[in-house]
Amino acid sequence: MKRIVLFDGDCNFCDSSVQFIIKRDPVGHFLFTSLQSDKGVELSKQYSIPPDVDSLVLIENGKVFTRSSAALRIAKKLDGLWHLLFLFILVPRKIRDTVYDYVAKNRYKWFGKKEESCMLPPPEMRKRFI
Repeated sequence: MKRIVLFDGDCNFCDSSVQFIIKRDPVGHFLFTSLQSDKGVELSKQYSIPPDVDSLVLIENGKVFTRSSAALRIAKKLDGLWHLLFLFILVPRKIRDTVYDYVAKNRYKWFGKKEESCMLPPPEMRKRFI
């Protein structure tokens, strides 16, 4: 089963993060959908993802990972040295999530929100979105 990344479709930082993952995932480990899309809402209900989760979610082998745990599990599958970031899983989750929450809380202020329309990805990238 493919891993599914749910992301905030209104967030420029989240969109850039998805592009970053796609470039470093040539094997295609991940599929993507925004939390606001019909599929994102459906998956959120199916996996009982709390409504206050509004940034990054990873669904992997039927399990849901959020916040820093999601980000680190994604990094583990990326090409290059990015998989080494998974070592941060050894840091207590409360500490990791505090850092994650700080960035997530400020993501709109620092990186802005998407405009009404968004760029249509090229066909080879489009197949990665559900």
